[in-house]
Amino acid sequence: MMTTALSPLRRVFLVSTAVLALTACGGGSHPSTPNPVPTPVATPTPEPTPEPTPQTSCSPLPPPITRVRVVVHLKGPDYLTLDATPLVGPDVGYCARIGYTDGRSICPVRPEGDPQLKECEAYAVGRAEDTGRVGPTWTREDGEYCKSFDESFCSNHPDNQFQLWVSCGGIRYEACAANRACGDVMTDHDQHLEKCIGSPGSTWPGS
Repeated sequence: MMTTALSPLRRVFLVSTAVLALTACGGGSHPSTPNPVPTPVATPTPEPTPEPTPQTSCSPLPPPITRVRVVVHLKGPDYLTLDATPLVGPDVGYCARIGYTDGRSICPVRPEGDPQLKECEAYAVGRAEDTGRVGPTWTREDGEYCKSFDESFCSNHPDNQFQLWVSCGGIRYEACAANRACGDVMTDHDQHLEKCIGSPGSTWPGS
């Protein structure tokens, strides 16, 4: 049997046909498809922690204490009674809302006799540093707490942290709310008692 030689043109045709057939059948290599890049997800901003709701029935709530009015409330034969009144303002609107209709801008947290007075003072003033009771912290002019007549010639009122008993005059006494708003009063020099100055063992004031 004779083999007919293929012409060059015939060989090119056959090779091209084979390549096309191979490609159509999925042969050959394909470029790899790159993996998709994930889209960055923004981290959500955390919500701010809400301020705790004050546990008080005082309404409207008073603004911060800005000063404390301190006066000599009573004069007795053996001691003075000082009284502290926390004040807020200047805030004409708040003072008017709680009953002060005279146009004042500085006022107590509630008028005297108001059923919410104690609750609102407790909210606004806080607790004394030394006794832990609701009311201001009382100190002498040298910064010492008022512990007792024997130790410091002054003593916190046993039932009312807003009052102080003092057995020596001629001394400045200060009352401060928890936010460090303060007020003071200078007691009369004629209230000096023999047990305060010149008594044996006395170191305050000036003996």
